[in-house]
Amino acid sequence: MQNTAHLVFGIFGNATALFLFLAPLITFWRIIKSKSTEQFSGIPYVMTLLNCLLSAWYGLPFVSKNNLLVSTINGTGAGIEIIYVLIFIVYAPKKERTKILGLFAFVLTFFAAVVLISLLALHGNARKLFCGFAAAVFSIIMYGSPLSIMRTVIRTKSVEFMPFFLSLFCFLCGTSWFIFGLIGMDPFVYVNNGFGSFLGALQLILYFIYRKNKGNGKGKNENKNTAVVSMELGFPDEPNEDKEISNTNGAQNAWPRIDS
Repeated sequence: MQNTAHLVFGIFGNATALFLFLAPLITFWRIIKSKSTEQFSGIPYVMTLLNCLLSAWYGLPFVSKNNLLVSTINGTGAGIEIIYVLIFIVYAPKKERTKILGLFAFVLTFFAAVVLISLLALHGNARKLFCGFAAAVFSIIMYGSPLSIMRTVIRTKSVEFMPFFLSLFCFLCGTSWFIFGLIGMDPFVYVNNGFGSFLGALQLILYFIYRKNKGNGKGKNENKNTAVVSMELGFPDEPNEDKEISNTNGAQNAWPRIDS
């Protein structure tokens, strides 16, 4: 029974996490069509790639037991994030491209260092602790990204920048992996995802408090840009009430979040 529940929550966690990974597709379709990254930031996607790589490595059987489903979804997520990063590099202006290429190189180097250290210098439980700690730290950082948008919601009393279904799936994803980690008695899975589940619940509470104020007090141009924001996996730049937002260049930064 316990093994069945462990499997069920792992599969459900895979499904909800896949939705979160695919959510920025509308952003990158916009980038490809306009052949410009506009005001989008590429940093979130590079850092999410690192989180996926570390979590996928941690879930492998020779690092931690009974966490293969953690590897499957994060391995898939790593592939998706690499595509996002490469698209961003192709269409980014020279200065931004150089910055993202440098960060991309750092991520690959850091991940390679973790892999080599865990394989050559560590064994057994020491390997699990080292890889689990690295994966959990970056997972918590990813989960902490909504704090900015939650502050924006409270300040503006509007949920325009916090779409319901995105908040819902963040909550479901965190909760699924939290329960998965509890059943498997793995603190490197349930601690960070418990944190993510808690923040997801707070987002839903804020949504229901301010749901009737969606778009209140915002200009028409900003409202037209909501569709883009709604598919981002994180927080946009805080709205500047003294500056008009362009229909085509008003894109906000996003920080994708992911399970571990």
